[in-house]
Amino acid sequence: MHAHTTPEQAIYQARRGTLLQALLGRALHPRGVHRLLRGFSDATDTLLRSLWQSLHPDPGAALVAVGGYGRRQLFPHSDVDVLVLVPDGAATAAVETFIARCWDAGLPIGSSVRTHTECLAACAEDITLQTALLESRRLCGSAQAFEALRQAHARQLDARAFVQAKLLELHQRHTRYEHTPYALEPDCKESPGGLRDLQLVLWLARAAGVGASWKALAQHGLATPYEVRQLALNEALLCLIRARLHVLAGRREDRLAFDLQASVAQSFGLTDATGPGGRRQRASEQLMRRYYWAAKAVTQLTQILRLEIEERLRPSTAPLILIDTEFLDKNGLLEIARDDLYQRKPQAIVRTFLRYQATPGIKGLSVRTLRALYNARPLMDQAFRQDEANRACFLQILRQPSGVTHALRLMNQTSVLGRLLWPFRRIVGQMQHDLFHAYTVDQHILMVVRNLRRFFMAEHAHEFPLCSQLAAGWDKPWILTIAALFHDIGKGRGGNHSEIGAREVQRFCRQFAAHGISAQDARLIEFLVAEHLLMSQVAQKQDLSDPAVIAAFAQRLGNERTLTGLYLLTVADIRGTGPRVWTAWKGKLLEDLYHATLAVLGGRVPDAATEVEERKRDARVLLALHALPRGANEALWRTLNVGYFMQHDAADIAWHTRQLHEVIGSTRPVVRARPSLAGDGLQVLVYTPDQAELFLRICGYFDRTGFSILAARIHTTLDGHALDTFQVTARHAESGARELIALIENGLPMAIDLRTPLPPPSHRRLSRRARSFPVAPRVSLRPDEQHERWILEISATDRAGLLYLIAGVLARHGLSVQLAKVGTLGERAEDTFLIAGEALGNSARQLRIEAELLDALADADDQSSSGAMPSAQS
Repeated sequence: MHAHTTPEQAIYQARRGTLLQALLGRALHPRGVHRLLRGFSDATDTLLRSLWQSLHPDPGAALVAVGGYGRRQLFPHSDVDVLVLVPDGAATAAVETFIARCWDAGLPIGSSVRTHTECLAACAEDITLQTALLESRRLCGSAQAFEALRQAHARQLDARAFVQAKLLELHQRHTRYEHTPYALEPDCKESPGGLRDLQLVLWLARAAGVGASWKALAQHGLATPYEVRQLALNEALLCLIRARLHVLAGRREDRLAFDLQASVAQSFGLTDATGPGGRRQRASEQLMRRYYWAAKAVTQLTQILRLEIEERLRPSTAPLILIDTEFLDKNGLLEIARDDLYQRKPQAIVRTFLRYQATPGIKGLSVRTLRALYNARPLMDQAFRQDEANRACFLQILRQPSGVTHALRLMNQTSVLGRLLWPFRRIVGQMQHDLFHAYTVDQHILMVVRNLRRFFMAEHAHEFPLCSQLAAGWDKPWILTIAALFHDIGKGRGGNHSEIGAREVQRFCRQFAAHGISAQDARLIEFLVAEHLLMSQVAQKQDLSDPAVIAAFAQRLGNERTLTGLYLLTVADIRGTGPRVWTAWKGKLLEDLYHATLAVLGGRVPDAATEVEERKRDARVLLALHALPRGANEALWRTLNVGYFMQHDAADIAWHTRQLHEVIGSTRPVVRARPSLAGDGLQVLVYTPDQAELFLRICGYFDRTGFSILAARIHTTLDGHALDTFQVTARHAESGARELIALIENGLPMAIDLRTPLPPPSHRRLSRRARSFPVAPRVSLRPDEQHERWILEISATDRAGLLYLIAGVLARHGLSVQLAKVGTLGERAEDTFLIAGEALGNSARQLRIEAELLDALADADDQSSSGAMPSAQS
């Protein structure tokens, strides 16, 4: 490194500092960002020329700016990409010194050194270099060498092959981002609808010889003046967001990560505000809404321009096939018959999607149709929404046997769905700050629709066999589709979104009643929307072995049809929330609740004695299949009460019996584990003389060894032994089931036997998302319906050691846990415990228990951010 700063470097740093400050100026209009990005580029030009000329390089060499730097769009922390073009056989010592001095000067240089021949050969093999040279410009050095390369590159470029390769590259990139601009942490450069999509269009245009700017595309008839204005406006906003991300992060950062969204929002002058219904709207939420609308416009416009350029290069020779008087089949794309179709017949807008859906061979919309839809948005007003023909056509779309998801997604992409279904427009681009949804509200809704539709497709029957079996007997799939469209449509308005959604869908059904929605159908749809969270809450938070729980749930639903509809919607909803939310264990809980409720709705009266005898009979059959001697079960079963048999199914009872029938009354801990029959993790059986803090010690062991507890059933036998079962998953998923079983069966008995003080919970830093959107800890303690036990519900940010922490507080008050259900929604924990103990008989002690739990959870949140955790025994 040079020990001193040259005058040129000092000028560069000063100018750069001024530009960085200007980028954060509140008064800066988005379009002003281009001037500042050119400023970064110009300042870099000056410094590079100075460094180049000071070394007196070969006169035949040229220094060439490429990529974003080549188009004078240099972001604050982007690489400075240059090509050093050297003559054949030229010495490279001066070039190496030049590159070293660039780094010494603080320039993040990205360099390649090639001859003319090497450049052309590399371009033939590398589409990235071919693209970079499209935007190259000479900084200094031989103008003749640069011009020769530019002309040779232009002659070598095969426009059709280039366009095909770039479109394939686009598809691969969009696939990485799940083909949606609505990720909650989008990359404003690479995500669909980001800056790369805009750059791609201009690359294709350059290669096709139809211009290098938006104005040039308009001059060549590829874009309208209005489209050019929209492109320029949205490009400027995305550029300013990206530039400010770089400045605020202090590094190259193109992703709108949760921990940066608030800072970027503040740089735009946005502050937290009160939205509709009194709901607080975060500044970051307002920023992301702007981003999503910009990304959506970019997605629409760039698709139109890509198709225009493709058509210029490869004019379709396929004959137009008449579909009807309004639409044509243009080589598999739906083409409007005349440009003014929508102005003359606004009703044709909705019919577009019915034709797309119902016409065999149609796989998309033509550029002419897409452009007409984009420009027809002002036509979609209140009269358009109230038009009975449009309403009838929309219901026809929902009732089609196939293509419903594709049609709705296309309607959303083209901004038609939100203009036809006005409540839907309010949730387009609506973020969800709940730590478990992976998509915006509109994308989540369409994902739920897609999941429901898959239940009705034979090719997907293997994914969820029970759902597919039930769907096969469901006569009106469109009922579920409407319920899915409205189930979360009330989000973002303040208040209970389920109630808001129920009111909206009630209005919808009333408005569409003339088109085949009967009063009975409307009541079912309204119920499904209003109660779409009910089944999940009961399955994950209540004791499904309690006949009273099942009876109350069955009474709430009323009939088998409602149960089936709610079950299908619930599975689709949880699956559509995010890739980490659905688990096989949740699936088993829902399936168990479905079957138990179905039995009650079918007229079966819950009877504990009958149920116990049936389970014993089924368990004996399973034991006989495993060659267990007749009567071997009796010694264990004599120590078990009705509660045990009600809490466990026949398969679990038989497994427990096989493992324990020879060790009845053991004074040492017996631990057995097996792969869970539900498909997730392991099932662990613990049999040991009961002792104080046993649940706490078991939780501590699982915490230390990297296991997460999903559920626990705690039972005390009549002879004073604990017979507990745990459903666990390993955080170190790379280990095989056999190794994990051995670890638990050997390590847990020793942990139970130890009488040493319990260690503090393990700790790890909270994720960025959890730190950015913390969950305020919530504790609820209430008696069950029989006033025999107490229900403890806890909501908090999920973290390692959470259950151990809770168990520590309960143990200090002498409370026993009889049932634990640990629900994890992304990074939010929703845990439910059935507890008992003398302390719960005193209201002052109850308040103290709740307060201690809240304090412990709050301390854990604070110390997770700093790296320490409170002791479970403090």
